[in-house]
Amino acid sequence: MEGEIHNFIVVWTIVLASLCYSHTIAKFIPKGKSRFVAIIPIVCLFYILPLYLTSINLGATTSFFITGLATFKLILFAFGKGPLSSTPPLPLSTFIPLACLPIKLKKYSTSDNVETKKKTISSTFNLVTKIALLAILIRVYNHKENLHPKFILFCYCLHIYFMLEIMLNIVSIAVRVVSRVELEPAINNPHLASSLQDFWGKRWNLMVTNILHLTVYDHVRLVIVDRIPRKWAPIPAVLATFFVSGLMHELFFYYIGRLKPSGEAMMFFLIHGVALSVEIVMKKMFNGKFLVPRIISGPLALSFIIFTSFWLFFPPFLRGNTELKACTEFIAFLEFIRYGKLINPTNITCPLL
Repeated sequence: MEGEIHNFIVVWTIVLASLCYSHTIAKFIPKGKSRFVAIIPIVCLFYILPLYLTSINLGATTSFFITGLATFKLILFAFGKGPLSSTPPLPLSTFIPLACLPIKLKKYSTSDNVETKKKTISSTFNLVTKIALLAILIRVYNHKENLHPKFILFCYCLHIYFMLEIMLNIVSIAVRVVSRVELEPAINNPHLASSLQDFWGKRWNLMVTNILHLTVYDHVRLVIVDRIPRKWAPIPAVLATFFVSGLMHELFFYYIGRLKPSGEAMMFFLIHGVALSVEIVMKKMFNGKFLVPRIISGPLALSFIIFTSFWLFFPPFLRGNTELKACTEFIAFLEFIRYGKLINPTNITCPLL
């Protein structure tokens, strides 16, 4: 565990130095191909660094922030686009967290201070609620042998949702207090989704959705719009976006479990890309004249998402006993907070075992 923490510190030291380099060269190299050539080694480095972390929690978090977010933002920055590009240029103290975290800058006025305090209180309450629900969920795992395997998979869906919410709420509160910048909401009540388009576009993993929209969707749509009727240009763009998302998830699963990619995650996102494209086509064909009631379309969309998750998304995620390792590491971290010393994970009993 000590070695992993050392590697984590080294990796993030390299990340910070790389972002300082990226911020500095923008002062001397104009946006475009020249800046892209100067930044592309950093992008490649950010794909390599997570390989030096074997911890599920530290490795997954690092790969999400630098491989899933920073690489795409830096590519956009090379061409003068995206959240890192600004006039006047962003200060380094803002550039670095903006590159790695799902941050949306906001100009504050006196009236905003009240709103910020309310958001901080709301975020804190949300964080406490999610931690309590996660604790209850972990207690449920004590009765794992008496529960149906499909119900356990459903619990894993909730587990991922709660963990993501907890992580991003902690980051949100810290950044809001220290840097006075606003984090974009990562998740927006996914259980209230009325369709696949609503779920993927407006409710789930919004920071990744926004970045992929800028880097993949917009560019593919721009290229294809002159070759097919403008009305149908979004379809290839949607398919390309889900294809890239599938590639990234295959890579994330490799970072987490170090297992040979199975292609299941790619298939999951391709299926959803096709289903979402069909949904868009149907909406355009009927032009809003025939709408499925929300009370029907919502449960159907969520059922489709859950079914395909059980079938294709969770098997590669769980193949290397990922949930057990993550649970053990999390308990080891709590023990470190409680006793102030590192404990060998092999001496820890996880509720999932």
